Amino acid sequence: MSKIAIVTDSNSGISQKQAEEMGIYVLPMPFLIDGKEFLDGINLFPNQFYEYLASDADVSTSQPSPDSVLTLWDRLLKEYDEIVHIPMSSGLSGSCQTAMMLSEDYDGRVQVVNNQRISVTLVHAVMDALEMVKKGMNAAQIKETLEREALWSSIYVTVTTLKYLKKGGRITPAAAALGTMLRLKPVLQIQGEKLDAFSKVRTMSAAKKTMIDALRSDLEGRFAGCPMRLAIAHTNNEEAAMEFKRELEAEFPGFPEIIVNELSLSIACHIGDGSLAAACSRIAEV
Repeated sequence: MSKIAIVTDSNSGISQKQAEEMGIYVLPMPFLIDGKEFLDGINLFPNQFYEYLASDADVSTSQPSPDSVLTLWDRLLKEYDEIVHIPMSSGLSGSCQTAMMLSEDYDGRVQVVNNQRISVTLVHAVMDALEMVKKGMNAAQIKETLEREALWSSIYVTVTTLKYLKKGGRITPAAAALGTMLRLKPVLQIQGEKLDAFSKVRTMSAAKKTMIDALRSDLEGRFAGCPMRLAIAHTNNEEAAMEFKRELEAEFPGFPEIIVNELSLSIACHIGDGSLAAACSRIAEV
């Protein structure tokens, strides 16, 4: 049986410490902040990042350099027979296509998965990959299964400020001004390669109800009868996230442990702090 390394990137929200505990490897995503490069989870951590955002620093995301990807792979292939590399959705970053191109020189030993996920749904994909390794599947089989399962997930996100959506060009200045005046809180949806508007509400409690109703609709509709996982994510809002977890446990009893994680800093860059997200993913059928 092949010895397989599972690799993802920090857009999963998995910290280096969590990665070590899980037995996986996380490629840190680079950020440019006021012209200086930082690496997520290496020399840039959430508390520092939100301080930069609050001070209106010039923050932008990038993708890992080819050299950093190849260095990690080459190091792992001294210990492992194969690698399953699961980056963030190809529709949200060019890092997946870059990794696919780089993997062509590895004679099939590196399988790059276009899993079309991010944040906690990407964590779920990593969990599925680890289970497939235990079952004795090879890297190519794991890639095929994860890509087949890619779109069987949903994320719903609410934000507390429209400032960063406006800054990133996702809403117009006029819409941001009107939304701020009316105290609107948008609920956004991430499915596959798209980040779309889902609903508009006025309070956080209404936003949470909207996300719970959306999850219930998914679970009773397109995911009916499927084995599922739930998750919660947040940006610098852990106390509210833990309270939301208790609400989801009451609404949806009988599910596996609901993970709570920080939304990746690359998402936080576009929505700011104080956000909450709820997600569901089908457990991979193997």
